[in-house]
Amino acid sequence: MPPIQSKVEGRGNGIKTVIVNLNEVARALGRPPTYVLKFFGYELGALTNESQDRYLINGVHEAGELQDSLDGFINKFVLCGSCKNPETEIQIKKGLLQRDCKACGHLSMIDIRHKLSTYILKNPPSDKKGKKKSATATANVVGGGKSIADLAKNDSNGDSANNSFADAGDDDDDILTKKINAEAAALANAKIEVNDDDWAVDMSKEAIEARAKELDNLTLAESDGYTQLGEWLLKESKDSKDDLPSDIDIYKKIMELEILENPETVQVLAQTLFDDDVVEQIDEHLGLLKKLIKGEEESEKAFLGGLERYIGLENQGLIEKVPKILMTVYDKELISEEVILNWGTKVSKKYVAKDISKKVRKAAKPFISWLQEADEESDEE
Repeated sequence: MPPIQSKVEGRGNGIKTVIVNLNEVARALGRPPTYVLKFFGYELGALTNESQDRYLINGVHEAGELQDSLDGFINKFVLCGSCKNPETEIQIKKGLLQRDCKACGHLSMIDIRHKLSTYILKNPPSDKKGKKKSATATANVVGGGKSIADLAKNDSNGDSANNSFADAGDDDDDILTKKINAEAAALANAKIEVNDDDWAVDMSKEAIEARAKELDNLTLAESDGYTQLGEWLLKESKDSKDDLPSDIDIYKKIMELEILENPETVQVLAQTLFDDDVVEQIDEHLGLLKKLIKGEEESEKAFLGGLERYIGLENQGLIEKVPKILMTVYDKELISEEVILNWGTKVSKKYVAKDISKKVRKAAKPFISWLQEADEESDEE
């Protein structure tokens, strides 16, 4: 990125600072020059103006002062929150601003309370084809007639524990979670359609022991690949999920077992890769999961089914975290909105007993409702 170059023009009340090379600076950062200019205006408390590729700020501002301000823009709106790489793109999803890192794949939140965030929501960046990205659902994204921006604004007058919306994605007590927890109490009479499918790869302890008895007279190679993959992962991580093989080794094992293209593979992974820290672990295995799911509907359904089986049979303590788990797989673009909505509105015996399936979906209802409301809001706009 070239250093900022500025030039002062005019005199008296009409004195202005021209940023000579703002186009080059903005191009190096991968951001529209108007975003940088508006940021300068908000940070320096000065009016800005763009006219025929000339970028002006009222008053006298030295290049060093502008460079310092630019560092703030880079930290807040460019650098990845995880690896600090500048190769990011701004995404707008349901009224939230995110930096999507092309280096590590991490999605980091942008503070919605900053004035520039409001400007970006109203003036979304263009994609590679020059088409403006959608900025719908900027209001009512959490339900109750309030936007994320409104909630963040109200929250700024509250206690200091919720002072930074930028950390919302990592805080169990973030705004969305609070809303979900508040709505969860009203779900006792929820009605959900029933789907009576009844097949799945069961990686519960009882199922593994039962299969082991059946396979006493078979070689390992003769048993199905999904069972081998699941039992291998469970054996490797018997003491802790930190002992799991690397994603590369897991991928090689899947290739060796010749089950790369099968949706049941991701279902088995959903039952064996996670423990109580499932939200963080989804992010850790994001590259592997995306490579296997590949945006295919059957694989997405299988992954959700595997999570349902793991949570419903092996770790029911996670049931109360189902909304946040769904938010994570949706936010990371592992599972599409359509698949989540279809899953959340139909009880199925495919992966667990009907009563457990209904219990898991009741826990998911606040997130499903939020997704439906945001979808309706988008349709109306």
